[in-house]
Amino acid sequence: DFSLPKTAFKTYSVEGIAKIGIALDYLAQIMARAKPNDELTLELDEQNSRLKVSFKGTATRRFSVPLIDVSSAELPIPKIDFDAELTLKADVLQDSLKDASLISTHVTMGVKSESFFVQASSSKGELNSETNKAEKGLLELKSKKDCHAMFPLDFLSDTLKAANSETSLSVFLKSNAPIKLSYKVGDASLAYFLAPRIESD
Repeated sequence: DFSLPKTAFKTYSVEGIAKIGIALDYLAQIMARAKPNDELTLELDEQNSRLKVSFKGTATRRFSVPLIDVSSAELPIPKIDFDAELTLKADVLQDSLKDASLISTHVTMGVKSESFFVQASSSKGELNSETNKAEKGLLELKSKKDCHAMFPLDFLSDTLKAANSETSLSVFLKSNAPIKLSYKVGDASLAYFLAPRIESD
């Protein structure tokens, strides 16, 4: 889920509600071509089913991105009664995931006895990374009970790509349920839901 208020724009002109479909991986590649001082313009061309992306700096560069069909039903945002909610510096989780990548392609994340932990295990060995309230990286922790769930490491790492080391990251956990991660990038708000890996008995 991505949200950017109109106050983040120099000029904002939208009539009504417009729902469009965009290939995000392709749009991200285009956005990566922006230079630090470029002025970005986004314009919807409904007649030709295009999103026009313009960068104005030392030169003016214009991209025209085809829209994709989003007529199928939208996926609802999961409504989950989470067991634990915590806020930590993003680098705490980023470092733990980098450590875990030496061990496995999956990690177990959870809360136990007022501590947040990340674990990984394989034939290569084991990792246990733990952060408690006494340490500076964990800013806040509220839990109704201990909980944990396993997630694919690559997808989890992808959710943190827009975060820097000082970003305050909110994490919501429930045993064997999707994890929610949310944080702000400037005026924008990002929220991700990632399904867990359920291990059979």
